[in-house]
Amino acid sequence: MSADVPPNQTLYVNNLFEKLTKDELRKSLYAVFGQFGKVLDVVCLKTYRMRGQAWVVFEDIVSATNALHSMQRFPFFDKPMRITYATSKSDAAAKADGTFEGADRKARSKRNTAARDALLQKGKERKIGTGHAASAQGAAVAQSTAAGTSGPNKILFVQSLPETATVQMIQMLFSQFPGFQEVRMVEARPGIAFVEYEADSQATAAMKGLQDFKITPQNAISISYAKA
Repeated sequence: MSADVPPNQTLYVNNLFEKLTKDELRKSLYAVFGQFGKVLDVVCLKTYRMRGQAWVVFEDIVSATNALHSMQRFPFFDKPMRITYATSKSDAAAKADGTFEGADRKARSKRNTAARDALLQKGKERKIGTGHAASAQGAAVAQSTAAGTSGPNKILFVQSLPETATVQMIQMLFSQFPGFQEVRMVEARPGIAFVEYEADSQATAAMKGLQDFKITPQNAISISYAKA
C-alpha cells in the first residue's frame, strides 16, 4: 500500500493467520476491531492469491484511524498484523464480490446483512437441536464452576461475551498471554467461557490484561477466577 493514501474508513489488513476458515477470520476481526467503533463490514477471501488479507470497513474515519494506530503489529494468532488505509473504499468493496468500481453499494450491503443473518440463524438452530438434556447438563456445569473464589486459579471464568463468540475468537484474545492452554465454551449458556492456563500467575496476568476488554462496542468482557 502506498504511503500517500489518504485516511478513510476502510483498513487494509495483511499478514493474517491463514489457517482459519473465512467465517472464523471474519468473526475474529469483528471482535478485534469492533472495540474502536461500528464495523460495517469485514471482507476476506480465501482464494490462494487473497489469503492472509482482509478489509475492515468502519462507519467513520476517526474509528478507523484509532484502530490503525492501536492494533498495528497486534499479535493476531501469533502473527503481527500489518495495517494501512485501503487505497479507496471502492477498492475494498470490489474485493468483496470480485466486481469492479461502480458496484451498487446498497445492494451489496443488503446481501452481506442477509448472509450474516442466515449464519446467525443456523447457529441458533444448532443450539436448539442439542436438546433439553444438553441444556440442563451445560447449565449445571456452568453453575457448578461459576466465579466466586477468594483466591487465584489457573482457570478463568469469562462473562459478557457476545452470543456470536467462537472458541477461535476467544483463543485469539487469550493466547497472547504466556501459559495459555485452552478455551471451553458451554453450548447451553451463550455468553460465557472458561479459559485455562498452566499456572495461577499466568491466568492472573491474562485477567488483568483483558479485564473489561470491549470485544464489541456493546460487550466489555468480565473476567474472574473460576470456582475451585
